[in-house]
Formats: sequence, C-alpha cells, structure tokens
Amino acid sequence: MGVKIVDTCLRDGHQSLIATRLSTKDILPVAELLDKAGYHALEVWGGATFDACLRFLNEDPWERLDAIRKACPNTKLQMLFRGQNILGYRHYSDEVVEKFVQKSLEHGINIIRIFDALNDLRNLKSAVDATNKYKAEYDGHCQIALSYTTSPVHTIDYYVELAKEVEKMGADSICIKDMAGVLLPTDAYELFSRLKQSVKLPLELHTHCTGGIAEMTVMKAIEAGCDIVDTALSPLSGGTSQPCTESLQYGLQGTEYDPGLNLDYLKKACEKLTVVKDAFLKEGKLNPKALTVNPNILKYQVPGGMLSNLMSQLQGQGAMDKYEEVLREIPRVRKDLGYPPLVTPLSQMVGTQAVMNVLFGERYKSCPKEIIEYLKGNYGQAPAPVNEDVRKKIIGDAEVITYRPADKIAPEFEAMKEKYGDICKCDEDVLSCALFENVAVKFLEAKYAPKEKDEVVEFNVVIG
Repeated sequence: MGVKIVDTCLRDGHQSLIATRLSTKDILPVAELLDKAGYHALEVWGGATFDACLRFLNEDPWERLDAIRKACPNTKLQMLFRGQNILGYRHYSDEVVEKFVQKSLEHGINIIRIFDALNDLRNLKSAVDATNKYKAEYDGHCQIALSYTTSPVHTIDYYVELAKEVEKMGADSICIKDMAGVLLPTDAYELFSRLKQSVKLPLELHTHCTGGIAEMTVMKAIEAGCDIVDTALSPLSGGTSQPCTESLQYGLQGTEYDPGLNLDYLKKACEKLTVVKDAFLKEGKLNPKALTVNPNILKYQVPGGMLSNLMSQLQGQGAMDKYEEVLREIPRVRKDLGYPPLVTPLSQMVGTQAVMNVLFGERYKSCPKEIIEYLKGNYGQAPAPVNEDVRKKIIGDAEVITYRPADKIAPEFEAMKEKYGDICKCDEDVLSCALFENVAVKFLEAKYAPKEKDEVVEFNVVIG
C-alpha cells in the first residue's frame, strides 16, 4: 500500500495563497473531479473558511459543506478544528464545541483534525470527546494534530511523549502540523522514525513550502514511515501552500510509495482551478510574493505570513530600518513567553510585541491585550516556564489561572439561541452566531430578509 494523499487546495491551499477567497462556485467543479482521483481525503472546510464565507463571500458555510458533500460521494472530507476555539478566535463553552462537532459530522465531514496552538491537551479534550461520541453514527475519524515548532523544549522527545498522550486520549490518527514550514528533512526522518516506534496510529505530515524544503521533508518523512501526506493541486501549491500533488504522484509512481492517484482527473481538475487562479492573479488578489521561496524562515524560525505582517507593520510606522532588530527580538519575546509555537494567533501576538518592544525603545513598555490575557493563562499552559519578571511587569498582581480556560465558561448555546431566535432558523445558524456574532447576525438578517413580491399590474386592452 502506497502513501495516502490528502489534497488541501480547497481549504489550506487557498487560505495560504489567496486569503481563503475561493467561492463555492469556484470549488464545486474542481471537487467533482478530485472526488474521482483516488485521494485518501480532501480538506475542504474549517480553518478560516467559515469566517471568510460569512465575512467576505456572502455565503452560508454550512450550505457550502452540503454542496461539497454532494459533489464528492466517493471521498472522505476533512476539516481543521482549533480545539476549544472551534473555528473562531476565543475559547467557547464545551456544549458549543460538542454541538459544532456533531453538526460538522452530520453535514458530511469525516475527518476532524483537532489542534491547539500551545499543544495544551486540555484544550483538545472537549472536541476529541465529542468526535469520538458521534463518529460511529457519521463515519467520523478523530485526528489530533501536534503543532510543530523548534525551541529548547520542542525536541523529538517532546513530540514523541505528546503523541503517546494523544493516543491515550482517543485519537484515530496523528498529524505533525508544521505551520511555518520549518521542519528540516533530517529532523522529519528522525521524528517519524521515533513516532513509528512509539505509537500504533497512522501518521500524517502537514507542512508548507515557504522555506523551499517541503518536498525534501515530505520524502524523508515517507521513507521513515509516514502514512499520509498533505499536498495541494498544482495551481494552488507551492509558496506558502503545500507541495504539489501531481509532482509527488509522478515522483513516487511505480515505487512502493505510489499513491495511485488518477493523473487524468488531476489534469482536468488542474485546468479548471488554473482558470480560477488566473482570475485572482489578474484581479491582484493573489500576490506573487506568496509564491516566492523565503529561506529566511529557516534562519529565524518565523512563518512566512508572520514575516509579511512584520514588514507591513514596520512600513506603516516608517521603520523598515528596524526590521533586523525586530527579527532578533522575536526569539527573546518567545523565550519570555515560554516558547509558544508561532501559529495563529500566537505568531501575530509575538510579532506585534517584538515590534512594540523595538519601536518604544523599552521592552514591554506597552503590550497588546492578547499578550496580557496570555500571561493570565487564558490561552492555556505555555510549553515552558514564563519569565516571571516580564509577567509581573505586564500584569502586576493579577490572577494567573492554572485550570483549563474553558472550565469557567458558562453554557452559551441556549442563550445565543434565545437572543437571536428571530433570525436563527436552525441550530447551524445559532452556531454561526456563537462563533462570529456580529458578522453572522448581519449575514443572516440579509439571508432571511423578506423578499418583496413583484407587483402585478393588469392592463385592460381595448381593441376597437
């Protein structure tokens, strides 16, 4: 049996390259062809897709999922789920998490990939338990993803021990989620070799091409026993996205690792997706820089999107001359904060704090509110001890929680249902409001607005 492939072009591919702007109309013709190509799964939902549908595309994300499920009767569908954050940007109550998992499976998702930015397993438990509760009914699968990063505490041993824990939690498979594309080929070989010896679950690799090493990393992981790899169909591959699907199929064809994908269907899907990509390029919605290799991420261990955000912040302040100084400040901030992985939202938080430290000329003179909440424990447990002098300077004697942040969140679903009973027609609408209240309410008001009936005018015609 060859390596299995999950194609990401309909989720992370366009999230990485064009800010998650593919519409359902763009997606369905491609999905119908990919469904016949022999994939292990298609990643089509979750991540930023839910927010983008409501906020930018005027689409109902639940209806999108239904349409994709109908277009893909032969292939498992996969989504990315941010643990207790679901698809939003804060922690939600346990019963909202469970309801969202159940509805996702009901609408056709098979594989739910669950991760936490800090690898705090407490923030995964609610989503994992819910997936395992409903998966038999809906042909579901619980995958736990471990956020990969490098630091003195993020060693091979760290990830092996973490994998053992998530196996006990009830994962059906484990994914190494290399958000920044900084997993080096030799490290990948050692990591997957060790994981194969330590856990019995299928192993998957998700990485990005930003640093120019992803294809080498994927091959070394496969050679070490990685069972599943994420790729993206060629038009939305490379750069800040995943390695190219067709290229990997050609490279492994005829070997023991042959994925067995149908290249004819891939070619037809590529042709349709190329038309879509070209339109985004023409409209300036796909920045060619997103397709450019950036080896600096390997030097600074900083995701490509974070580098772009830093440059934007500094340009806005007329302080591009401080760029190198900020890059040197990032690892110092990260150490002070207990080495959080640089993944959303922590990458933005660490980057912004580094910029502020440099521009203000005094470290931690000013801090974003998110850093304050992080230091209070409201994001979860830091991977390593926080610098207590820094914590004291920023939050003073404020309480630092050690319990799971969601433990003190009261049930939210029924309250939200009552609050918006006039515009929510189903539980899915309530969940949309729970995650993105202001945006979803505006969307639903427009969606369900009464349509004015066309006036019928009668004319009496006299022929005489």
